[in-house]
Amino acid sequence: MKAILCSQYCQPDDLVLADVPDPVAEPGQAVIAIKAAALNFFDILMIQGKYQIKPPFPFSPAAEVAGVIESVGAGVTDLKVGDRVVASCGHNGAREKIALPANSIVKIPDNLDFDRAAGIIIIYGTALHALEDRASPKPGETLAVLGAAGGTGLAACELGKLMGLKVIACASSDEKLEFAKAHGAELTLNYSKEDLKEGLRRLAGGKGADIIFDPVGGTYAEAALRSIAWEGRFLVIGFAAGDIPKMPLNLALLKGCDIRGVFWGAWTRVNPEKNRANLEKLVKWTAEGKISSHVDRTFPLAQTADALKVLAGRKAMGKVILHP
Repeated sequence: MKAILCSQYCQPDDLVLADVPDPVAEPGQAVIAIKAAALNFFDILMIQGKYQIKPPFPFSPAAEVAGVIESVGAGVTDLKVGDRVVASCGHNGAREKIALPANSIVKIPDNLDFDRAAGIIIIYGTALHALEDRASPKPGETLAVLGAAGGTGLAACELGKLMGLKVIACASSDEKLEFAKAHGAELTLNYSKEDLKEGLRRLAGGKGADIIFDPVGGTYAEAALRSIAWEGRFLVIGFAAGDIPKMPLNLALLKGCDIRGVFWGAWTRVNPEKNRANLEKLVKWTAEGKISSHVDRTFPLAQTADALKVLAGRKAMGKVILHP
């Protein structure tokens, strides 16, 4: 089968399309013939050796896949050949087939296409965990989302609206803000044109946002924290801007606020049953049209480098999908 391989830490253009042996389903596993594999910003960090998880070489990027069950191993009773499914794999999704533990695989209904299904797991899983488990939300509170047109930001806008929060989308262009507004945001702030701190205070009625969802980091993080409401919750999601900010801790004291880390991957390993329930809920919501799982663009497997460069340039509004 074909696979995109990272055999040493490299840039997207250095990835290689190669032939590798087909996987075999061991006991408790199933082999998925991959129809869609979703990319995320951390895939770029992973192939560069800058991510906290460092798979052994050679590995493939792409941490979430959707497809059809091709075979099952001994002891697997809840999946059968031909089932349409989705799964999180951590890495190795940019290939034609993958063997995964059967208990990590979730069936999808016939009315949910593979592209949208593949894009559900990480961005919506992260956003749901962040808002439901870490943010302590109350209906009517204000949620400010940085990088609101990116994958995780867009998911936070949609889920925030579903939870009854007043969503302020923050992004770097009017085009991105219009996109976020079409996906659940009530108010918008262009931080390339307006000061983020003052803008968030203004849009939140002078008191600041109750919850700040930050997958961007860089210089925006401190400005957003300075605008937070009394007893607000600042959610640390990631650092798409590249720089990890160093926050003045006196701000937490002065605002009586919390800075809360959101590490979805580690949480899933500690809470596998809750994570599976979350994924099943997200699949259902997507099939029902309650969340969009919007696909920005798709690429054939051979163009994985081009797909990753779209993410690196922060050009994607929604998910970037590979078709093995």
